[in-house]
Amino acid sequence: MKSFLTLGETPHQFLDEIKQGSGIDLKKCYQCGKCSAGCPMTFQMDYLPSHLIRLVQIGARESVLSSSTIWVCVSCLVCSTRCPKEIEVAGLMDVCRELAIRDGLANKEQRKIQHFHKSFLEVIRTNGRLYEMLLIAKYKLGSLALFQDVEKTPKMLLTGKLKLLPHKVEDTEAIKKIFEDCSK
Repeated sequence: MKSFLTLGETPHQFLDEIKQGSGIDLKKCYQCGKCSAGCPMTFQMDYLPSHLIRLVQIGARESVLSSSTIWVCVSCLVCSTRCPKEIEVAGLMDVCRELAIRDGLANKEQRKIQHFHKSFLEVIRTNGRLYEMLLIAKYKLGSLALFQDVEKTPKMLLTGKLKLLPHKVEDTEAIKKIFEDCSK
């Protein structure tokens, strides 16, 4: 049987690390399941959000940080708004992703998701808003999935779902300041 605990670690160490990194107190969670019931992505997850919280509570660090759940979460905040104890479940997923990257527990598919997130933020930083063509180019080049879904491009262009030119943002300095403030 697989042990959930990492050797030499007590269950509370991981729980405390999560609280220290995020301010989220998972000891308040009493497993009502409302976060899982409202999540639109559970069909893609290996653990439901409430199960992931329980794994953190019992100190199952490796199971949590190597799970697909933390990467599949789209941060829609349904879980966080439904929680009767006001636990920021989406924030927990962010912290777990950061720890998984730091600890080298992200697999190849999860690194693609991480690359997409970075590409997305780079495009916002550069243009002040989303420019899909640049996002696609950055993601495809970085993930080396150059021709995946390429057959969909003409239809998306013809229907106006994909624009060749970006929309202009008037105050790009404000966007740059936001990114500077976040990196402090």
